[in-house]
Amino acid sequence: MIGIFDSGFGGLTVFKEIKRALPKYDYIYLGDSLRSPYGGRTQETIHQFTQQAVDFLFKQGCQLVILACNTASSEALRKLQQEWLPAHHPERRILGVIRPLAEEAIKASRFGRIGVVGTKATVQSKAYEKELKHLKKEVKVYQQSAPLLVPLIEEGWLDKPETRMIIKKYLRPLKDAQIDSLILGCTHYPLLMKEFKRIAGKRVNVLNAPKIVADKLVDYLNRHPEIENKLTRNGQIKYLTTNSPEHFDELGSKFLGSPIKSAKVAL
Repeated sequence: MIGIFDSGFGGLTVFKEIKRALPKYDYIYLGDSLRSPYGGRTQETIHQFTQQAVDFLFKQGCQLVILACNTASSEALRKLQQEWLPAHHPERRILGVIRPLAEEAIKASRFGRIGVVGTKATVQSKAYEKELKHLKKEVKVYQQSAPLLVPLIEEGWLDKPETRMIIKKYLRPLKDAQIDSLILGCTHYPLLMKEFKRIAGKRVNVLNAPKIVADKLVDYLNRHPEIENKLTRNGQIKYLTTNSPEHFDELGSKFLGSPIKSAKVAL
């Protein structure tokens, strides 16, 4: 089984592409909606919450867990991989969303001027900047936190003029910096892809984050048969939430683009 973890609903945009690319596998999607959003929390708290979620998914039989959450990936992934995993589950794996997007941004960038929009926690962690500069030292990285977008997306304000105005305001410093590529560093943001593309303009390549993560997962499984061979293939999917299943099903179906039936769990 493959586990997909997010602090709430946003990771469903990533999961939608993963299950399209790899439809035969069994999945558990876990959204920690009770404690969402993670974006304004301390690194220690985000690490603790993420570790609890990953441990839960491993106990459910997942061999591989994708942190389909930029905040969890930026604040918890490395420590979990380097310290917790070897001590507790050395035969299993945890992957995030930041490295795949950084690799693709470096490839896509024409002039080495890359913009990142994300939650405050993701931007303050400088996880994208570190990863991008690790891959290519001379790259210029311009970041912008966009805290108002997640609540607007969850309210369904995708086509409202207020949302367009806010995106314009957030992108203005990045456009002034003449970025040529843009990373949407939050899994909610792909729901506003059309607006980001329109406002960023034709000269800016807005990366399709969910598709990139899915393609990189396909590549990872091809390169790691020792993990791939352990994965079950019955095409079964379980959706789990730490909050109201009714609320999760209603909002989650909008992110996934198809109906969801979830169950409540405690971490």
